[in-house]
Amino acid sequence: MRRLSLPRAVAAVFWRFSRWTPVDEAFPQQPGIVIGAPHTSNWDFVHMLALAWKNDAPIRWLGKVSLFKGWRGPVMRRLGGIAVDRANPYRVVDEVLAEVAAGRVFHLIITPDGTRSATGPWKSGFYRIAQEAHLPVTLGFVDRTTMTLGIGPTIELTGDVGADMDVIRAFYADKAGDDPTKRREPRLANERRA
Repeated sequence: MRRLSLPRAVAAVFWRFSRWTPVDEAFPQQPGIVIGAPHTSNWDFVHMLALAWKNDAPIRWLGKVSLFKGWRGPVMRRLGGIAVDRANPYRVVDEVLAEVAAGRVFHLIITPDGTRSATGPWKSGFYRIAQEAHLPVTLGFVDRTTMTLGIGPTIELTGDVGADMDVIRAFYADKAGDDPTKRREPRLANERRA
């Protein structure tokens, strides 16, 4: 019988009282990128963390550097956080690639929306990391219209950015996020086809 870990126990309590229902919960067996979208509320992070803990999935996640200031830094790192300095976003890509090259197995949860507003394109870091590290991309979702969240399909990126984003757009087309007014279409700033 599997021992109940502290994170799994916390997740069990969270899901017992949550109005949300986890569906399609299984994280892939192989390491990769997990997109968390639409990212419209801080609750998105809480839900994805609870889903990962429920499944004992080894995760890391990217968060803005301000989340790691002061006493929060050690807590966020312990929860799997990697600080992203928006002034130097390429540093975090290199850091993640170094962890992958060192053989560390984890699911990297990225919210490519970047901020919780309804403006601007998605950040392309998830695509660059997946391509450079040869990692698959799994589509995680939060959908207020059904009060569900979960893990969708896993795709291999082809290098044809426009075609890959068409697949991603199709999956998220009916997903509203926690705050549907802040949802934005999955689109990168530069989607020229390779």
